[in-house]
Amino acid sequence: MKRSLIVAAGLSSLLMAGSALADVKIYGVAPLTGAVAAFGDQVRKGVEAAVADINAKGGVKGEKLVVEFSDDACDPKQGVSVANQLAGKKAEFVIGHVCSGATIAAADIYDEEGIVMVTPTATNPTLTEKGKKTIFRACGRDDQQGVIAGSFIADRFKGKRVAVLHDKQAYGKGLADEATKAMKAKGLTPVYEGSVTAGDKDYSALVSRLKNDNIDVVYYGGYHPELGLILRQADEAGLKAQFISGEGVSSPEIYSIAGKAADGLMFTFPPDGRKLDTAKDAVAKLRASGVEPEGFVLQGYAATQTLAQAMMAAKSLKKADVLAAMRAQDFQTVLGTLAFDAKGDLKNPDFRVYVWKDGKYDYLPN
Repeated sequence: MKRSLIVAAGLSSLLMAGSALADVKIYGVAPLTGAVAAFGDQVRKGVEAAVADINAKGGVKGEKLVVEFSDDACDPKQGVSVANQLAGKKAEFVIGHVCSGATIAAADIYDEEGIVMVTPTATNPTLTEKGKKTIFRACGRDDQQGVIAGSFIADRFKGKRVAVLHDKQAYGKGLADEATKAMKAKGLTPVYEGSVTAGDKDYSALVSRLKNDNIDVVYYGGYHPELGLILRQADEAGLKAQFISGEGVSSPEIYSIAGKAADGLMFTFPPDGRKLDTAKDAVAKLRASGVEPEGFVLQGYAATQTLAQAMMAAKSLKKADVLAAMRAQDFQTVLGTLAFDAKGDLKNPDFRVYVWKDGKYDYLPN
């Protein structure tokens, strides 16, 4: 009898210990292959660094936070496939996706399954305009970024001949459309609006068109692989236009494509987290580990912080409780205080204008 009680007590203790040491699992989704894999790698590094730092401080409700990444290659179809796989795994929390097209496609599945999703980077407004309840965006929107870019161009290049281009994708076209609206609202109408096909290599005909039209400024909505080629071919053809874009060209890989022709390229992006006091410790740790926290690294880190802090503030780790906490509070992150509105958008997003020079970007001087 006493032996049975001892064995039972031992089993009970083991079960309790196992429960106390259970992992809290989140899933990350990003383009880890393909043309913009550099952005996916940045987000992954930021998420993993945040998870490590959270665990070093005790984890989530005393339990270890773990993350498992999947690759959507910045492709909407693959994004849907990954979302279905995660739903099959009974995933509850997702950080991602990165590209707007893949994020919008996957969000339908997450919302239907009640999976809480926080994207660090997807800016197309459509994502949060369909009344979804479980979708959050830890960055600004293109209709906010586009106003900044379009107004900047209209003010700085008043009277100049402007062309607007995009890559036909959700992010690029959406951003170009919003920037064009803002330009026109301030009295500057582009003299040429066109598109390119992502993945093309020869843009000589486009460059010739821009040169023959005496274009002074080119606004491009899209990613760095295509713009890098356009810049290089424009430089070779003697086109002296000022090129301006969005955060999709914030990867230093653009220099491996365009070379010195990338110097002077301007783009919009949220405030540089590396310059914020709130990110000082995280930046130091990342650099000590060999990671430069450029581009979307700190966006991935901050998105993870919002989800982890919602978990810690929630009554339990059930999705419904975490979801309620996501909407109910402010989050202290490496990018400052973040909070979501009723749609799941950031309440106070911000964008700045940057310029590339010698392989590095910084704020555009006034």
